[in-house]
Amino acid sequence: MPRNIVLTGFMGTGKSTVGRLVAAELGREFVDMDTLIEQREGRSIRQIFAESGVSYFRQLDADLCRELAQQKGLVIATGGGALLPEANLRVMESGGLVICLDCDPTVLWQRIGRSEDRPMLAAQDETRFARLAALLEQRAPAYGRIKHHLDVTHLSPVEAARRICEWANGNDKIIRPSFEEKIMQTITVTHPSGSYPIFLGEGALAETGPYLAELGYRGRCAVVSNEPVGQHHAEPLLASLRRAGFEPVYLTIPDGEPFKTLATVAGLYSQLVEARLDRRSPIVALGGGVLGDTVGFAVATYLRGVPFVQIPTTLLAMVDASVGGKVGVDLPQGKNLVGAFKQPEMVIIDPQVLATLPPAEFRAGLAEMVKHGIIDSPALFEALEERSGGAGGCQRGVPGGGSRGDINLSSLLLTPYSLLPESIGVKVRVVQEDPFEQGRRAVLNLGHTFGHAFERLANFEIRHGEGVAMGLACAARLAVRLGYCAGETAARITALLARLGLPTSPPPYPPAEIWAAMGADKKRQGDKLRFILPRAIGNVAIFDNVAREDVEAILTR
Repeated sequence: MPRNIVLTGFMGTGKSTVGRLVAAELGREFVDMDTLIEQREGRSIRQIFAESGVSYFRQLDADLCRELAQQKGLVIATGGGALLPEANLRVMESGGLVICLDCDPTVLWQRIGRSEDRPMLAAQDETRFARLAALLEQRAPAYGRIKHHLDVTHLSPVEAARRICEWANGNDKIIRPSFEEKIMQTITVTHPSGSYPIFLGEGALAETGPYLAELGYRGRCAVVSNEPVGQHHAEPLLASLRRAGFEPVYLTIPDGEPFKTLATVAGLYSQLVEARLDRRSPIVALGGGVLGDTVGFAVATYLRGVPFVQIPTTLLAMVDASVGGKVGVDLPQGKNLVGAFKQPEMVIIDPQVLATLPPAEFRAGLAEMVKHGIIDSPALFEALEERSGGAGGCQRGVPGGGSRGDINLSSLLLTPYSLLPESIGVKVRVVQEDPFEQGRRAVLNLGHTFGHAFERLANFEIRHGEGVAMGLACAARLAVRLGYCAGETAARITALLARLGLPTSPPPYPPAEIWAAMGADKKRQGDKLRFILPRAIGNVAIFDNVAREDVEAILTR
């Protein structure tokens, strides 16, 4: 008889669902430990906890582990805490293969956050996410002792079961060998003419060459970057391309928003022609959002469009600018007034590159993550609150230190329980619903009507994320003034931005000048300005009938 297959991991990872599918596929008996305990005790897990206590339940777990380990050919789903004691884990390993299912906490919260049958999450609603996050952190060392892991954050139960069955049949490459090793996730973005993958994981940059070769590209290609980014990341990328059989040329353009212009694009055209790149030559943009937008516009128009690869190196570009296919440049009259839709062949997101990101740029990217939470993910917003010192959290230091926003979100973004997939997921869901910005996609401009005006008046000397942060706070205050959302919601938004070290008050320009600067924004509809305003966390709406006096009133506060 074959060894048992034991699925364990945190509550909500799908152990029972996946386990049943695995058992059906392999023709084995399935055992759900929690269900078996309930049947034998004649009461629910919740009742056992309430009436007999946690210690009694854990003893039931230990006894059942020893019993099941003596059998063969089972597929077993444990409770989330069953294998936390090392003795229980060793017993199960002696009779079978133990696989831990991992999942991002924001996804877990969406699955189980409001469930009433999870006694370990017993708490008032406003502290349940904090309890979930604390349990994950508490259990991480025990889960880390387990040899085999499968990340199911972006896998359906059927796909997770398929991978486990493949492993059982001898394909061991699909199981992550250890908890500490790198996780690679693939997020697929669909659009009217096809789809493209987002490869997300530590070390993804060095895999660019093989990924691109798998799509059938060969020969000459180009990497376009700027000096600050290139000195850190260009050579590993070029080496990856060479190993995969490409002949890359390295090109640079000036760094910064002032160079996001048609003149820069014209100069890049000349470099592309000189490099003898043809219509099948991929062009890779290595840099932040400004570089990606600029290179993307050149790629969309050079030879009427050539293959495009995005490798964002800033947090802001990772969660926002690199996804969705919008590219373009600025005119003196306003931001992004010349542009196109150019879908990439792929997006490569390697969180390790954030280690070289200055603290101020890191914080600027957090503004877009806050925006995504407000638009479509209360769980993401609450996670940011918790990890930034709100809702009972604690404050720590960001990369490089600094007196503002002293939080440890940078390291958390690099862990298996990263917030990156959920933030990227918000952008993906919206752009898939509205790929050409004809309706729903406009919500991604939350905070941008104000923010773009602030950037323009400052001659782009403030970062885009800082403009967005001020714009989010202004949008929240405007929503309260117009009666669209509660003051408590606006206060939460402003407080979170402030804890992240981001500005929340508009710059000291006369309200009339700000209103005039808004008039050049490409998001206007005819003579009307369009505002995206929050109704609640996770719910925003589009308004184009906002009076000038209301806008100027919140700008003078």
